[in-house]
Amino acid sequence: MNKLTFPKPLPTAISVGLALLIWFVIPVPEKVTPEAWHLLALFTGTIAAIIGKALPIGAVSVIAIALVAITEVTRPGKPEGAIADALSGFANPLIWLIAIAVMIAVALTKTGLGTRIGYHFIAMFGKKSVGVAYGLVLSELVIAPVTPSNTARGGAIIHPIMRSIADGFGSSPELGTQKKIGRYLALVNYNTNPITSAMFITATAPNPLIVDLIAKATNSSIQITWAQWALAALLPGLCMLLLMPLVLYLFFPPEIKNTPDAKGMALDALQKLGPMKAAEYVTLGVLALMLLMWAGVPALLLGPAYDLNATTTAMIGLSLLILTGVLEWEDILKAKSAWDTLVWFAALVMMATFLGKLGLIAWFSQSIQTGITGLGLGWVGATVILVGIYFYSHYFFCQHHGPHHRHVRRLLRCRRGAGRAADAAGAVAGVFVLADDVSDPLRHRHRAHHLRLRLHHAERMVGRRRHPERGQPAGAGAGGQRLVEAAGLHLKSQSAPRRRR
Repeated sequence: MNKLTFPKPLPTAISVGLALLIWFVIPVPEKVTPEAWHLLALFTGTIAAIIGKALPIGAVSVIAIALVAITEVTRPGKPEGAIADALSGFANPLIWLIAIAVMIAVALTKTGLGTRIGYHFIAMFGKKSVGVAYGLVLSELVIAPVTPSNTARGGAIIHPIMRSIADGFGSSPELGTQKKIGRYLALVNYNTNPITSAMFITATAPNPLIVDLIAKATNSSIQITWAQWALAALLPGLCMLLLMPLVLYLFFPPEIKNTPDAKGMALDALQKLGPMKAAEYVTLGVLALMLLMWAGVPALLLGPAYDLNATTTAMIGLSLLILTGVLEWEDILKAKSAWDTLVWFAALVMMATFLGKLGLIAWFSQSIQTGITGLGLGWVGATVILVGIYFYSHYFFCQHHGPHHRHVRRLLRCRRGAGRAADAAGAVAGVFVLADDVSDPLRHRHRAHHLRLRLHHAERMVGRRRHPERGQPAGAGAGGQRLVEAAGLHLKSQSAPRRRR
């Protein structure tokens, strides 16, 4: 008999309580309409439910959409208009861009093209440990523009390559020999991920949301294109990718400096993969075509009439992969993260959009501006305060679940927030905190103990649950687990056996 699954009582009570508190108890501020304040109550309750994991984020988002329609906060007295407003997020092209791009990225793992690219770079630069690190960096840089699931990219594609190299040199957390080379490569893998995610709109899910919010906040006077984003992020991104492996090498040097066998390992892996198959050539061609179109090359060569929308380009790419047989419709349906992203992005973007339309965002911005002006600060001081507000609010959301989940959250969840640019700017500095944590064996064992106590929650977070039919880890969760293992947080449990390689 199927067991009923109810929302978690405590997170549900907190989220409902916050919504009711704002709606009925806290007075509506001056210059704010009741509708805007009530929508803020719903939005706050939704965010609290997501943070507390009262239900999966997609389920919370569906409930939020229903509440917006029922309460008619966007169009009082007009139920038909209210439901249209509640569902308006699904008409956002940028949300579809990221969902379609996630579907397209399935081709990289299905055909093995992503793994092949990684081993090619290892074979080219793998004579020294630093060379292996730069091989991993270049591998992720190449596939980042077409892999918006950064967890899947870093964990499901790049990490197995890194792990196979480390295991080949007898370096692993299980053996206590991670300092040989595994820790260094794992840290390079981890820190490369947020940097590449900041370099392209399509490198991680929140980036299109940032573009959309900027356009709405400026009444479409500022519309960032794929090429503009890539060009602006090119120099800082490349500088960080160049320096980060060297900084890690300086502070956490691997015991093995020369790795002449790494090239042989990569060549052996490529030999096992065999020659490139037709599906890989097609995938490579489609991805190259999409990058050219996103970069505006057809419009540059043929004229403005050929400047296609980024979402249109993604739709063309997905259609080509389906028509050529690289992807089947079953592959699209199994891309759960794409559909999940579509639902929760649509709900949150819809609510944020109407908070702006109803004037709440303008009121909040004006309040902050008035407060900063009252302090008599110059632009430098004002910028420091604004960055501080942004940084610590982002930090709060990432750390909300407490010490039991802190490391897993750092590895898997913070990257999904809107702080992509801040993550990239602080990537090198962030190395020191993480590396210090995973390099202390006593601290490692202590935190692993707490993680085991909360294994049920950790399993859901990193996707360790087996597929009921095939017995395989589902979706990008397997990639998330590999990232956890890469940092030395290896969970061992009778109820969740390790995946065999």
